[in-house]
Amino acid sequence: MEDNKQEQPTEGTPLRDQVLAAIKTVFDPEIPVDVYELGLIYEINVFPVNNVHILMTLTSPACPSAEALPAEVEEKVKAIEGVNDVKVELTFDPPYTADMMSEAARLELGFM
Repeated sequence: MEDNKQEQPTEGTPLRDQVLAAIKTVFDPEIPVDVYELGLIYEINVFPVNNVHILMTLTSPACPSAEALPAEVEEKVKAIEGVNDVKVELTFDPPYTADMMSEAARLELGFM
């Protein structure tokens, strides 16, 4: 289904940058900040055959979006032209803290 493919930011943009841009379109439904700026993405690995592995966490193990957020991240990354396979792995080590948020996220949420 080509209709679900995201437009590439510019021709020749590295795949990792495209993956990052896609992740930044996923927002926690309870917080008006994307999951990357919240600090929920621990690792983004792009392998030579365009397989993508993402290691992420949630704000808490009891997060009501525990199933939805990783699935949405996977869906957005799979929609990138040229991506072969996507695996989103959830971890709680290290545990999430508000210190993991970007400065922009802390400003947006009034923590600064």
